[in-house]
Amino acid sequence: AGSAARLSPLPCSKELYPVGLHTEGDGVQRPKVVAQYLIEQLELAGIRKIFVSLRRGKEDIMTYFGDGASLGVDIAYLVTTIPYGAPYTIDRAYQFVKEDIVALGFPDILFESGAAFSAVLRRQGQRQADVVLGLFPADRPDKCDMVDVDGSGVVRQIVIKQQESPLPWTWGIAVWSPSFTRYMHDYLKDHLQRGASAPELFVGDVIRAAIDDGLRVEAIPVSDSPFIDIGTPEDLARAIDRYTHLHDT
Repeated sequence: AGSAARLSPLPCSKELYPVGLHTEGDGVQRPKVVAQYLIEQLELAGIRKIFVSLRRGKEDIMTYFGDGASLGVDIAYLVTTIPYGAPYTIDRAYQFVKEDIVALGFPDILFESGAAFSAVLRRQGQRQADVVLGLFPADRPDKCDMVDVDGSGVVRQIVIKQQESPLPWTWGIAVWSPSFTRYMHDYLKDHLQRGASAPELFVGDVIRAAIDDGLRVEAIPVSDSPFIDIGTPEDLARAIDRYTHLHDT
C-alpha cells in the first residue's frame, strides 16, 4: 500500500476511500472501499491467504479489514521500511511465500473482471511459466508498464511508463512460481548492495530483468476495459463515477 502523495490530503489511506456500494448479509447497502474489490477478486479465485504489506502510517487498513474473516479470507500484515519501490514491498513477504504460487494485485487499482485471477492461475498451471501477467487494454502508456507479447502469449519485453507506445496492452495482476520469488529476492539484494536509490524500482523492472536472464514470462488478456489506478484526483473521480453507475444499473 503506497503513500498517496498525489491525493493528499485524504482523511484515510487511499485504499480505504469509498467507491461504490455493496450489499451485506442484512440486505443493507453500505459503502465499498477500493481495496475490498481486490480482496473479493482474490477470494473468488480461491485465494484465501492474503498478505498486505504496509508502509508506516497506513495502519488504518489493518484496523478496517482486521483478519479478513468478514470477507472470507485470512489477512496478515507486514510493515516495510525500505522506500525504493513496490518490489521491496512485495519481497517483505518472502519468508512466508517462497515455496508457494504467488498472486499479486494492487489495492489501489480497480477493474471489472471477476474471473481475472482464476484465468491467470489456470494459465500458470497449464504452462508452468515462471510468471504470468494479466493484461488490460492500455489507455495511459505514460502511467503503466506496456507489454510486448507474441502470438503464443510469451512476453518479449516490458516497456515502462513512456509518453507514447504502439503496444495495446498493460498488465495489472500477476501470478508467479517460487522460481520468480527467489529471482526477485536475489535481484533486490544485489540492487541494495549496488546502492539502491532514485529512480524508484518498479515490478516491471524486475520482470524485464528476469526475461533477459531467461525466465519464462507469459501473459493473457483478462479484461476488455482498462483498469483505473486511483492515484490521482482525476482518476479517483473516474472510479467514483464508473462504480456509482454500476450500482445504479
